Amino acid sequence: MIDMTEIIAAPGTGVLSDWLEFIEQLHSKPIDLGLERMNLMIDKLGIRFSCPVFTVAGTNGKGSTCAMLESVLRCAGYRVGMHTSPHLVRFNERVFLDGKEADDETIVRALKAVNEARGDLTLSYFEFTGLAILKIFAEAHLDAVILEIGLGGRLDAMNAIDTDCGIVCAIGIDHIAFLGSTREQIAYEKACIYRAGRPAVCTDRNPPQTLLDHAARIGAPLYVYGRDFETQISSDGKFFDLRVAGIDERLEGLPLPALAGANQIQNAAGALAALMLMRANFPRYRSGIARGLESVRLTGRFQCIKPRDELGAELTIDVGHNPNAAEALLRNLKGYRAEGEELWAVFGMLSDKDMKEVSRIVSPVVSRWFVASLTGPRAASSSELCRAMKQAGVDMSRVGAFDCVADALGQALAESRKAMRDGRAVKIVGFGSFVTVSAIMQALGGKVPLGVYP
Repeated sequence: MIDMTEIIAAPGTGVLSDWLEFIEQLHSKPIDLGLERMNLMIDKLGIRFSCPVFTVAGTNGKGSTCAMLESVLRCAGYRVGMHTSPHLVRFNERVFLDGKEADDETIVRALKAVNEARGDLTLSYFEFTGLAILKIFAEAHLDAVILEIGLGGRLDAMNAIDTDCGIVCAIGIDHIAFLGSTREQIAYEKACIYRAGRPAVCTDRNPPQTLLDHAARIGAPLYVYGRDFETQISSDGKFFDLRVAGIDERLEGLPLPALAGANQIQNAAGALAALMLMRANFPRYRSGIARGLESVRLTGRFQCIKPRDELGAELTIDVGHNPNAAEALLRNLKGYRAEGEELWAVFGMLSDKDMKEVSRIVSPVVSRWFVASLTGPRAASSSELCRAMKQAGVDMSRVGAFDCVADALGQALAESRKAMRDGRAVKIVGFGSFVTVSAIMQALGGKVPLGVYP
């Protein structure tokens, strides 16, 4: 374990990595759900918000929804703090202040304050870092705070903060060890971010009854996509309109969000519906919609990070890591691959995810697989993933196994160069986990901009 004596005595910009390593070793469980410790520490640290708070949960679409909500508000002239999780390369990606990542010094100062306040209390990684992020936001004199739920909702650390507007995105099967094995169980956990008398938004067109019942039981006015708010895309496919039941104003001629993928209209609808419901707090929000949607950025969501060049084929990355995300990825890949074009996949997953089902869903459009072992306590080896793929019916003659993502990516790019010299058209997609995408970006030398908001 790291000796924190010198670090705590003189924190600076160069020791964030040491703090994070110390925090990882502090608690016996990496994930320890519950709000008792969070509530105690929030009181100790005096964390309070005088501005509206948006809390965003869901199986998929959380990060995109947060990013669009943040971008629109900031482009309308509001100062916004946004927490998202997990990060891809730098921890700082989790803490956005007015469109920029918080610097090491700011984060370390907040971590030190949490450490001093906790006494003998042990905190999980998510609690410790979450408290530091909340403290940064509470001291920043913001106009809005956006909090992404990391896991579930009911017992997630960020749910210790009372939200002014809760948004639940697409609901699927994931994290079954913590949330349950059915959509009904999982939906209830996520619905617990809603608060009595405060706007509740759901962008899942078919939410389980447990979500509907919970919102009704606590008296949260619920707006469901397709029932209470709806989008209509223009005939040329370049714009969309949004209406929300009970609100006279209608948003018309909105540009499609800059984030790629058909599912982003659904996420944009949730973000904008929330702003319409909170319009009394943000009277200028409409002025930021067009620019906010056109300029929004979020790394790893069906994002082309390397155009075709002398190094090899065009490379797109996607963090999709569960069946729900795989379905969305499949829809995007069908439109991404031109007729006669080969699609290759650099693929790695965590062992506690549904490797078999994700493989089965995406396999119809993938002609070659470069399967990689990941790193970390939950990582699946390439051999484990290959076994799941075989069970899913994937043609294993098209699969190569590698010890790490860098090797898989390097081989895919090298072979794509040869294929292109032979006159074959190839594109590559890297997906399966945040860990996979992070490793791809690191293998490319960190040349991909992260968290850059115009």
